[in-house]
Amino acid sequence: MKITYDFAVIGAGVFGAWTAYLLRRSGASVVLLDSHGAASSRASSGGETRVIRMGYGPDELYTRWSIQSLPAWGEFEARCGTRIFHRTGVLWLGHDSDPYTAGLWEVMQRHGVDCEKLSAEDVRKRYPQMTFPDITWAVLEPQSGLLMARRSVQLLVHEAIKSGVTFQQVAAFAPQTPGGANSARSAFLKTGTGETISAGNLIYACGPWLPRLFPQLLGDRIFPTRQEIFFLGPPAGGLDYQPPRMPVWLHHTHAERPYALPDIEGRGFKIAFDRHGPEFDPETGSRVVEESSVVVLREYLATHMPGLAQAPILESRVCQYENTWNGDFLIDRHPDYDNVWIVGGGSGHGFKHGPAVGEYVCARVLRDAPAEPRFSLASKQSMRARAVF
Repeated sequence: MKITYDFAVIGAGVFGAWTAYLLRRSGASVVLLDSHGAASSRASSGGETRVIRMGYGPDELYTRWSIQSLPAWGEFEARCGTRIFHRTGVLWLGHDSDPYTAGLWEVMQRHGVDCEKLSAEDVRKRYPQMTFPDITWAVLEPQSGLLMARRSVQLLVHEAIKSGVTFQQVAAFAPQTPGGANSARSAFLKTGTGETISAGNLIYACGPWLPRLFPQLLGDRIFPTRQEIFFLGPPAGGLDYQPPRMPVWLHHTHAERPYALPDIEGRGFKIAFDRHGPEFDPETGSRVVEESSVVVLREYLATHMPGLAQAPILESRVCQYENTWNGDFLIDRHPDYDNVWIVGGGSGHGFKHGPAVGEYVCARVLRDAPAEPRFSLASKQSMRARAVF
């Protein structure tokens, strides 16, 4: 059976869910497909929480998109009546020779972001449970915080279905063409059940599965990496590790680039290292953390979070970053098809930008709005030189 829609969105992670949701609100007919379900445990958008922060060093583009996305998340939260945002504050830990912290302070000041400069002594007094002997100053974003990741994406898909989006949990294959010179650039979609889906546009927003679907185009342009995350059990009555006593914080001047999220909803204190792990297959890769990573974690905690140095690991996760060569998103038309778009390259920092990505994609496919050159396929290289954090 052949079914026709205005848009088929492949991938129900944060990019695909926001895109489908906003396209439907524009009046378009939309089908949304995902092999494992919205924000599944394999997805880059799965898991409990993600940081939403305005700071991006000197990079104004992503600061602007964060400023755009935060109120959109708040509006969606009010619309669905379920809490998805926790205003914990976000603390950037830096030192005098660190241009990144200086850059984010300048950019946020220029864009009117509520932020506060703290001395090292201020940090010690406000957060005595943390020890950072290497920092000389910090920047606090009091209005920023964290998003409930899986919950928010599944709510988006639920609201999209209520508004008329068709959702299918089914495998989707690479675009196909019916043959013939006149139709060679217009593709349709086959699913794992043998169904044919025809749409005005096919939008592939399937994150780390993109290089599997488009190996020749993206096999050396998107690099999924294995990332390990830990949830620690604070001591009984451990209010020091919950908001407001504990913000989200990022110790990005440390070699391991640790970041942490406070204990929210009883899940435990979340901590991970933002360095890129080894290559990873999102479909078949093992999601058990390595013992060597536990050793690194314990060593870091002993120095910087001594109250949690021997805390039990309540839960661990292995997810993945879906990296482009430098961390910029990939949002562009497929070079071989007029009606196929690729939306991905979240690169470990994309979740917060879901609303802005959805709005950008809608503007491109509905109104042919101007493209951001940094998101183009042509800008993506096969070398790895991470520049966006």
